Amino acid sequence: MKITVLVENTSSRADCEAEHGLSLYIETGDRHILFDMGQSDLFSKNAEKLGVNLENVDMAVLSHGHYDHGGGLKRFLEVNAKASVYINQYAFEPHYNGVEKYIGLDKTLENNSRFVYVGDALQIDKGLALYSCNDREQKYHMGSFGLNMEQDGVLVPDDFRHEQYLLIEENGKRVLISGCSHKGIMDIVDWFRPDVLVGGFHFSKLPLDDTLKGYAEYLDSFHTEYYTCHCTGTEQYKYMRQYITKLQYISVGQMITI
Repeated sequence: MKITVLVENTSSRADCEAEHGLSLYIETGDRHILFDMGQSDLFSKNAEKLGVNLENVDMAVLSHGHYDHGGGLKRFLEVNAKASVYINQYAFEPHYNGVEKYIGLDKTLENNSRFVYVGDALQIDKGLALYSCNDREQKYHMGSFGLNMEQDGVLVPDDFRHEQYLLIEENGKRVLISGCSHKGIMDIVDWFRPDVLVGGFHFSKLPLDDTLKGYAEYLDSFHTEYYTCHCTGTEQYKYMRQYITKLQYISVGQMITI
């Protein structure tokens, strides 16, 4: 399996730009997958520079209903004419940062015929499944960090029911792809026990203190190799490297072979 980073907050290549967001191109033995599309058309521009042909993508996954992961959705539908896009059933609900800044998806796209709306779990193919884990017990309640959703016309703290995770099982390994891990990275790792986890930890607003140290030590107690990015925070990543044995940061232009 090979994963190419098309969009992330930082770039490792002078010819590729970065933006706050995430987009990953995943090649398995028989699939070409686009996981998230960043907040603009930058993912497609970087793909061209990195030799990734988005026309060959045969399925796309949107991790959750925030603009920095689904803002490029319209562009993807333009450059790729065939791939189904797997989206959680709640992803198009209105989402806000605070009470004024809308951070949700473009509602005009909601009824596109290529969208496959997913409930709590979907087995797409052998070794390829999506999970939202809305029915799982959470030991770590991280809160909403000021992110809200609209419910019956009122803004309430987001419960992130619109977030889903892609589990790929190939060559004897369980690889979990997560966008932002809003439901809590500690619980997510406990639920899935993956060999490899790729995605954001949503720690960027946390101070570098004993609480973060405790989270890092807990993550290190699993036999999981972590490739983190985006909402983890670069300073938080540097701090956690003291306590997590297998932790790497991925940027635009980097390729991971698993």
